[in-house]
Amino acid sequence: MVSTADYIRRDEGYRAGGRMAKDTPPRWDRKMQQRLARGEAAALGELYDRFASLVHSQAHRMLDDESAADLVTREVFGYVWENPDAYDPKQGSMRSWVARLTHRQSVRRLRGTAPSAFAQEYEAGTDEDGTDDGGETGGAEEAVAREELEERVRRATAAARADYIVASMPAPLRAALELAYIQRRDYRQTAADLGVTEDEARRRLRLGLQLLSTANTRPLEGSSPPGYGRAL
Repeated sequence: MVSTADYIRRDEGYRAGGRMAKDTPPRWDRKMQQRLARGEAAALGELYDRFASLVHSQAHRMLDDESAADLVTREVFGYVWENPDAYDPKQGSMRSWVARLTHRQSVRRLRGTAPSAFAQEYEAGTDEDGTDDGGETGGAEEAVAREELEERVRRATAAARADYIVASMPAPLRAALELAYIQRRDYRQTAADLGVTEDEARRRLRLGLQLLSTANTRPLEGSSPPGYGRAL
């Protein structure tokens, strides 16, 4: 089981690897889409600089393979370059769209789907959780193997969501979690280090953990920091 500390450590490495990918203003998203549609190579470079760390980190989290993450990163930006009109600003930010593309392509890699199916799968609207209707299995062994693969997809998806949440978390909440889970401060020490009241430190930790819980993981199991009692 991956702990809360593991997610935060991964986020520290992600932020160190490049500029943190925050949601951009809607106006920026629309302008970027227009520039990509005009075929501006400089726009692709700017998009890559902003989101490459996000894409590679998410792909690596799901695939646990550096070469595969590199390949997914190239495929995602290749798709964006060739299909800028596939982005719909009404459905969310460009950052969220890129993250969804990364998730879908990573799931396909886990299942061993042919790369040429990427565009068709995205257009068909594969479920966000990576599930599909499948087909008849060839026997008990194949059914077991398929279920194991689907469980791996579910675990990878939840872990990638948790990484995404930590990376997107407001700085005050993330700072509190880092002090508690990485530096092993209790809530009194966390409050002193942050220059806030003990009640505020508890509030930030509680909110941060609640955000992580939305990833459908159990990040607190066996990982409660010192001085906090049982996990929230």
